[in-house]
Amino acid sequence: MKILVINAGSSSLKYQLIDMETEGVMAKGLCERIGIDGSRLKHTPAEKDTVIIEKPMPTHADAIKMVLDAMIDANYGVINSMNEISAVGHRVVHGGEFFNQSVIIDDEVKKAIEACVPLAPIHNPANLVGINACETAMPNVPQVAVFDTAFHQTMPAEAFMYALPHELYEKDKIRKYGFHGTSHKYVAAKAAEMLGKPLSECKIVTFHLGNGSSVTAVDGGKSIDTSMGFTPLAGVVMGTRSGTIDAAIVKYLADKEGMNLEQIDELLNKKSGVLGISGVSSDFRDLEAAANDGHKRAQLALDVFAYSTRRYFGEYAVALGGVDAVVFTAGVGENTPPMREAILKNTEFMGIKMDKEKNKAARGVQADISAADSRVKIFVIPTNEELMIARETAELAK
Repeated sequence: MKILVINAGSSSLKYQLIDMETEGVMAKGLCERIGIDGSRLKHTPAEKDTVIIEKPMPTHADAIKMVLDAMIDANYGVINSMNEISAVGHRVVHGGEFFNQSVIIDDEVKKAIEACVPLAPIHNPANLVGINACETAMPNVPQVAVFDTAFHQTMPAEAFMYALPHELYEKDKIRKYGFHGTSHKYVAAKAAEMLGKPLSECKIVTFHLGNGSSVTAVDGGKSIDTSMGFTPLAGVVMGTRSGTIDAAIVKYLADKEGMNLEQIDELLNKKSGVLGISGVSSDFRDLEAAANDGHKRAQLALDVFAYSTRRYFGEYAVALGGVDAVVFTAGVGENTPPMREAILKNTEFMGIKMDKEKNKAARGVQADISAADSRVKIFVIPTNEELMIARETAELAK
């Protein structure tokens, strides 16, 4: 069985073709600048050089057609016919309260995804466009929606409810939803394998740390709390996002600086986080280099990020009533040993001890970086959201 995984953005489309027999990637690529001048396809077949095809792509349907043509091309294709594609798995950012698991897409599912557009106005419309484009190009192939929010639908009301007038929840569904669910679910299952225990018996805190970051408490394979909220702005400090702040700052900025809501939204989402504190970059590699050169605000940004992340770990350790394993994943989590060490500072009293040499050696690879006498395991586990989407798609499309 071969599964095509699609992640459609507003002007881009990422894809992977995965052979489920081996779970190996047969080809992957990116359509850029869809509907914009200069559109192109970067297509990388397994164990071959990347091919760049520059061709107008007015719509996502045109992009999908280019991807499928590349898959069967005589020179850089990886399958003989489109009939070899058994199903298509779509990453969908927001499923609201409609979905607590992945589903086969039909008209009712599409209506529900559309109903969630106010909750994800940038992502959900693009996800729908990708779904419609694939349905047009492959009308008889099952399409599956895998939701970023679905894994967190197991959170109890005490964790997801905001202390606002209850009619706002009933009318507008304002509550914590959480994101990065596919990643948290994947690495939690991997951690259970590394522990040698059934996932149902494990208490795990997962750190998905990148330009966007979130922390999740996983109890018996279920999310019981997570740091992102109604939107991906909430939670820990991030690359350009503020994370959780005092909500009264919004009115203060409007009154004191004369900013309107759009300007404040841009400030909090695109100009804040470690970029805002440092004035240097949202890239943690740049911050690390600047801090090493004595840049005080770069060091402060790193310290604030580590502290804000550590605070959530403390909360979730209590919510879980103990921790069997801590998992670091995503760009920063997988590749930044000093940040992993900084986040777990002052946790020795909880039985957490890191092997500093193992930590330094672990970059972008699966590794156990715990000290021999650590009561809590510390793992680095590269995330693989595309494989998780493919697995869930294959399960539903059997």
